[in-house]
Amino acid sequence: MLLAVAGLKDDEIKDRTRKLAAGEWDSFAPAERQAYAFVAKLSSRPASITDADVKELVNTFGPERAVDIIWYSAWVNFMTRVADSFQLPLERENVFAAIAPKKKPG
Repeated sequence: MLLAVAGLKDDEIKDRTRKLAAGEWDSFAPAERQAYAFVAKLSSRPASITDADVKELVNTFGPERAVDIIWYSAWVNFMTRVADSFQLPLERENVFAAIAPKKKPG
């Protein structure tokens, strides 16, 4: 949903999410691949995150963006686990569509 808010078109969102889910990251920039690998590790094996993993993020993205990546991915993992625990259904419609930027005609 947030990809739509960021301005991606439906076909771009489907392609990107398919690649991300399948682990097909070759077409993404090296920095993106690094962030995806970190987030995948944090999601599946959080206790295995090392100081070196964090240092790599800081070296690539800077301290503020590294904190953003760590915080947001940890928060999403937390929310997913809470929703799964309560068996909450996913939203069927993009709740962010109303605030998505308006596209200019033409």
